[in-house]
Amino acid sequence: MLIFSASDKGGTGRSVTSANLAYHRAMAGDDVCYLDFDFGSPTAAAVFDVADARQATEDHGLHAYLIGEVGEPARIDVWAETEHQVLRFPPPGSGRLVLMPGDVSGGEFATSEDNLHRCVDLLMNLSYEFDLVIVDLSAGRSYAVDMVLEATAQPEMSEVTARWLVFHRWTRQHVAAAASLVFGKRGILAGGVERGHGEEELRNAIRFVRAAVPDPESPLWSQVSPTQSAWMRKTDGDLKQLASTHGIGYSMVLGSVPLEPVLQWREQLITDEDVLDSQIANQETWQALSRLAERLTDDKYWEPA
Repeated sequence: MLIFSASDKGGTGRSVTSANLAYHRAMAGDDVCYLDFDFGSPTAAAVFDVADARQATEDHGLHAYLIGEVGEPARIDVWAETEHQVLRFPPPGSGRLVLMPGDVSGGEFATSEDNLHRCVDLLMNLSYEFDLVIVDLSAGRSYAVDMVLEATAQPEMSEVTARWLVFHRWTRQHVAAAASLVFGKRGILAGGVERGHGEEELRNAIRFVRAAVPDPESPLWSQVSPTQSAWMRKTDGDLKQLASTHGIGYSMVLGSVPLEPVLQWREQLITDEDVLDSQIANQETWQALSRLAERLTDDKYWEPA
């Protein structure tokens, strides 16, 4: 299965949440491959703490492969190469966790016939090799988004299941921007239909993820004044109404990730040690990520809205 991670803006938590989902699925026993298709700003190596391996594979990443400079893109075995000591000892029964990094020296590029064929070959081969392939795309209606829309519309990929996660923060601007990225005149749906996708089929393959969502009932906000508490509850209700109006209400949401200091300040994988031992991360965040990871492949969460 292919999972495409998209967002209209940067800073939505797209990359760090997607990496955490890959981590959860690998711990659960799936073989997972993570592709950093954020060609303008590839950052996944930092989230997985594989900086040294990333330097060793520079100029052999996905950018170099897609434009034809190398025959195969570099692979990094996260369990073996990470500098994060907890990740070096995955639980028994864990699957593979492989990162295909982007090239720091790369950049956005338009889709040509040659790099489209390379993209199709890559996605096809990885979909056979791995249980789950997560593709982290550049923000906005980028060349990376256009390329994978074109690739997944090719006849040879018709049997490969592809799903989309669209990330947004829980603010007015981000709700509107996420809806526009999908439903706008030049959005993912319009771009997909233009390339041969069925509109309803593509629509049903898209779900939204709300990131950095504050919970007015959580201990984090228990010390605010009654006036602030009432305002937070009203604002949360207003945002739910706004999301529904824009067509990204509850039935289109795969899950939400709470406002989490560790994710906001460190942009890292959250391990059980962070939750249970050092207690720097919240149990609610771990549970939210676990639920999201499970729902990626659970068909009941992808039924027509």
